Amino acid sequence: MQKVNRTSVMEFVLLGFSHFHKFQNFLFWAVLLAYITCVLGNITILLLVRSESSLHTPMYFFISTFTVLEIMFVSVTVPKLLALLIQTTKTISFIGCFTQLYMFNALGETECFLLSLMVFDRYLAINNPLRYSTIMNTRFCHELAFMPWILGLVISLFPIIKTFLLDFCGPNEIDHFFCDLAPLQNLACSDPFLSNIVTIVAACFSIVLPFFAIVGFYSHIIYTVLKIKKGKQKAFSTCSSHLIVACLFYGTVIAVYIRPKGSQYDKFLALMYTVVTPPLNPFIYTLRNREVRNSLRKLTRQLFKEFSLLVP
Repeated sequence: MQKVNRTSVMEFVLLGFSHFHKFQNFLFWAVLLAYITCVLGNITILLLVRSESSLHTPMYFFISTFTVLEIMFVSVTVPKLLALLIQTTKTISFIGCFTQLYMFNALGETECFLLSLMVFDRYLAINNPLRYSTIMNTRFCHELAFMPWILGLVISLFPIIKTFLLDFCGPNEIDHFFCDLAPLQNLACSDPFLSNIVTIVAACFSIVLPFFAIVGFYSHIIYTVLKIKKGKQKAFSTCSSHLIVACLFYGTVIAVYIRPKGSQYDKFLALMYTVVTPPLNPFIYTLRNREVRNSLRKLTRQLFKEFSLLVP
């Protein structure tokens, strides 16, 4: 007998942080500052990598891809969070909710794969420096950069479709600041067991496996660096900062998505990977690097020079 969907809910209410009335203004300005910092920082890096020929290397190619992804990722949830903090209307349509759900999960899983790919690039550069330029040619870099997008867009479909097929007949209040899998599955009138299982399997494949890959690559990188007295301490510094941010990102994401039922603290953990770590990434991955600082100073001097010529 064919299953008939009994969904009657036409919209959801995102509660966000409405219980914290006294901190609404503070949260709004803090989140807005983080969002502006993230977007401007990533745009600056993207323009810098594109304009400076000295930064046309595989590492900065992957970083420029990451900057585009990061802007898209934060723009799926943060503008809605800002609206929730200042508006009395906190509703989102049924279709809008699942559109946000798919975009967030697809881009988030793409970021998980891309971060592991960036570490793989550093692993090759440090452990196989003589063959690195031959292996990481332009065509291979483009193929590698394309793969995380395909994996993220496809894998995220499975838990989204299973959740979409659940019956939603009320209640419709989501204790979160965006539409996510566990809060939606908990609202379903039908049994969410299969959608919970699919969510866990997808999370293991797209979050846990890339994280273990990162740990494995960094173990080899650290082992290689410790054997060398000179020449690669700079690479070790770069990789260590990358590892710190990666652990913050993956740690909170794993804590949220491996548990099928979620918890009341998920929205606070979600702030870590949607608001806190994104504005840090431009500074961790690029602005600490000497090549980027030199290119940025060079570009700034050129802009000031051109501006001074325009002003009488």
